[in-house]
Order: sequence, then structure tokens, then C-alpha cells
Amino acid sequence: MDWGGHAALEREFSCFAAEVSDPLVRAGHLMTGDAADAEDLVQETLLRVAHRWKRVRSMDHPAAYAHRVLVNLVLHDAGRRSRRRTELWPNDSAAEAADESAARALLEVDDVAEFRWALAQLPARQRAVLVLRYWADLPVAEVADMLGCSEGTVKSTASRAAARLAAMLERSAPADCQNRRPATAKGTV
Repeated sequence: MDWGGHAALEREFSCFAAEVSDPLVRAGHLMTGDAADAEDLVQETLLRVAHRWKRVRSMDHPAAYAHRVLVNLVLHDAGRRSRRRTELWPNDSAAEAADESAARALLEVDDVAEFRWALAQLPARQRAVLVLRYWADLPVAEVADMLGCSEGTVKSTASRAAARLAAMLERSAPADCQNRRPATAKGTV
């Protein structure tokens, strides 16, 4: 990036990039299911933000703007990743479960690798909604704005995605472990 002799802008952007890189990579990894894809998408995100830095730096929430750019890149590139994932993993159709049991099952996940596998099976938009709502802890209104949809769509997508995720995790758990799930949550969604 050519900053045209504006060393202060370059330093400011470098600090911003250092601050948002890790959260963006984590969100990208959860949305794509692939660390390398996430890192590539974050690099593209930061490049796009850098090109608009003079405008972005004056925004109330420049990190939210960077998240929005990342989400748009993830959704735009989802078809290519989905085709590749279909070649690697069988495509299971997940049955929907009740919202309450889905949320409870998500809280009881013990195996991070199993969870990431199940998350990667979801369509890109559902992954994006879950990651933004529950891991980035963004309000429904902000997620709706980022994805360009209504708040109701965010809520229903999150509900369906959580139910599908819970169903996949429940099916993948060994039969003797399904009855021994802990009564309390191991983490937060």
C-alpha cells in the first residue's frame, strides 16, 4: 500500500490491523472452516480497508466495517469452498430440532474439532450468522445490517443453523456418550 508519504496514516493503520487481525481470523476460520482460507480472506479484508483507510478511520466503528468486509468476502467466495468441501466430506442433510434443545446441545459440545467439522457443514450464510451473533457477540440489528437482511431473517437463520448444528453434533456423538452429556454448559454460545 502506498501511503504517499503519510507515515502517521501508515502507523495508524498498522495499529488497527494488529488489533483486529486475530478476531477477524477467528471469525473467518469459523465461517469458512479452513484456517488458510480465513487467513487469505483476512489479508484481502485488510487490503480493502487499507485502500479506504482515510474514510474508514473516521467511522464510529472501523472494526465493524472490517468485519462486514470479511463477511462479504466469505459469502462471495462460499461457492468455491462449498464445492471443495463437498468433495472432501459427505453431505448430510440435518434434521431440524427445537430451538431450546439446539441451544442446549451447542452449549454441551466437548470436542472443538467435532464442532468445527459440524460448523463447516453449514451453508456459508448460516455459519456467518452463528459466528457474528454468538462468537463475535454482535446484536441482531448489526448482523442484519452487515448481511443486508432483516432482523427476523437473522433470528430465523440463527435458529435453523443452531438446530442443524445441534442435530449434526448429536448424530456424531457415540451412543454411550449421548446419555452422559453434562447438565451444565462447558462454554458459551
